[in-house]
Amino acid sequence: MLDTKQLSHYIAGEWVEGDEFTEVINPATKEVVVSVPLANQDKVDVAVREAKRAQKEWALVPAPQRAEVLFEVGRLMKEKKEHLSQLLTLENGKVLEEARGEVQEGIDMAFYMAGEGRRLFGQTTNAELKDKFAMSVRAPVGVVGIITPWNFPIAIATWKSFPAIVAGNAVIWKPATETPIMAFELAKIFETAGLPKGVVNVVFGTGSTVGEAMVHHQDIRVISFTGSNETGSHIAAECGRQLKKVSLELGGKNAVIVMDDADIDLAVEGILWSAFGTSGQRCTACSRVIVHEKVKERLEEKLLTDMNKLTIGNGLESENKVGPIINEASLEKIKKYIEIGKDEGATLLAGGNELVDGDFASGFYFAPTLFTDVSIEMRIAQEEIFGPVVSLIPVASFEEAIEANNSVTYGLSSSIFTNDVNQVFKAQRDLDTGIVYVNAGTTGAEIHLPFGGTKGTGNGHRDSGVQALDVFTEWKAVYVDYSGKLQRAQIDTE
Repeated sequence: MLDTKQLSHYIAGEWVEGDEFTEVINPATKEVVVSVPLANQDKVDVAVREAKRAQKEWALVPAPQRAEVLFEVGRLMKEKKEHLSQLLTLENGKVLEEARGEVQEGIDMAFYMAGEGRRLFGQTTNAELKDKFAMSVRAPVGVVGIITPWNFPIAIATWKSFPAIVAGNAVIWKPATETPIMAFELAKIFETAGLPKGVVNVVFGTGSTVGEAMVHHQDIRVISFTGSNETGSHIAAECGRQLKKVSLELGGKNAVIVMDDADIDLAVEGILWSAFGTSGQRCTACSRVIVHEKVKERLEEKLLTDMNKLTIGNGLESENKVGPIINEASLEKIKKYIEIGKDEGATLLAGGNELVDGDFASGFYFAPTLFTDVSIEMRIAQEEIFGPVVSLIPVASFEEAIEANNSVTYGLSSSIFTNDVNQVFKAQRDLDTGIVYVNAGTTGAEIHLPFGGTKGTGNGHRDSGVQALDVFTEWKAVYVDYSGKLQRAQIDTE
């Protein structure tokens, strides 16, 4: 499936061998998939130097021509979709239908951002002086650094790299060491598509070495990071000291609200997909269900029944709908939160345990878990667990449901199931999240709309949509005076 057992960095259009390596483990089987190199500061310096050189030439290529490369990238990704999907499941563990969906997201992003090559719109406006023209245009920032997570190893990378490329920047990309294969494969696609050498550079390594080197490198003018709040806060502080632009997409504690008039069967279907898809390892995963007390018992019964039907196992086997946890450390974190929930007085209705018998012994698996009678102040209702764990929070009214949703420090995604159009419009106004779904779960964002959240979920920037271009461009105001004389703006000439 993979044509090498040892990956290489991709710097200035060349495949650069590493010196030190770490192993990539298939979380479904604990087997070694490939070895990935770990770069040092010197590799980062070389990559940035080459990116800086390449960017000066790339910025002069007309944007529609830059877009042609992305169109070709999208075509190649579409051609290789099944191959990429199989490799994604191999390194990440998510079930194959989800892997295919993630690759498709990258394909969609390629074609969408390629379309922006003929747009990249600025503005024209009236000047306040006679015989003077005023406009604003987008300009590339220069060299940008993207740091991407393991849970969406190709989709998130395309959200960040494709708008940066079409806008005329060069990219230094540090993928997660748990899932480097997608970066390796995408680099090959960039090469085949004809992207000039140095415009995209893939440097494998740890956050403490490669990530820190990128954050502190004076020639990297933007850092776009998706990951934990702890790391994001550190990056923001370090970039702030350098007056360096930073875009953060961090955690979530997302809730599905189920009102008393909701279609319970539909709500359960949405909860199951949102909570247990990717084994709950999504920043948009549903980890709270805020349910009206009138339908709480019905919802619990239906959820328990349908949870028992979930098939768990190796994501490469098509019958499975829930895959493994990424690694041992993540398993231990989930187990810790199960004990926290019990100690806080929540009632454990299902799951709560690692799966270790039979075929599960060869991977990292955790049972889909349901707590009930959870109050909003409990840690399991406030803190991101990043696993297949759901907490049911009963409420007595729509207003209480909104308050419960907004009680957390995060603000990424929210959902409401109701047939009351008045509640729908109040919810989309009052839910303090960057994404709101109506009669759907908390996952399923589309690439042509902005992705990101409020409060502790980030710092106000957005991935995806045309808004992503704001991260990788600067606004430049241009004034053209064709009066033939000096005109002084805002000066009283009367």
